Amino acid sequence: MEHVMVKSGPDGRPRAVVRGRREWIVGAEPVRWFERVSWWEAERRMPKGLGRVDVEVWQIQARLGHNPGSALTTMEIIHDGLGGGWRLREATADAA
Repeated sequence: MEHVMVKSGPDGRPRAVVRGRREWIVGAEPVRWFERVSWWEAERRMPKGLGRVDVEVWQIQARLGHNPGSALTTMEIIHDGLGGGWRLREATADAA
């Protein structure tokens, strides 16, 4: 998974994703859910400092820059609870 930078609003919702020096602006209401982390597949014990075993996942639709004519791309981004960083799980360009 690729590491990305996410700019969030005051309510914590993603407003933009910076990926490879390009900024993608969220163009539709994002959807959030939580998934169980399979820490046992890589570790023998739960990692120290991990207070919960869920990760936050957001599905967003974003367009490149502030161009309203740019096609929307659907992205799934995952928030790393330990390090605080973001990773891009999947990005799919929507058909026009």
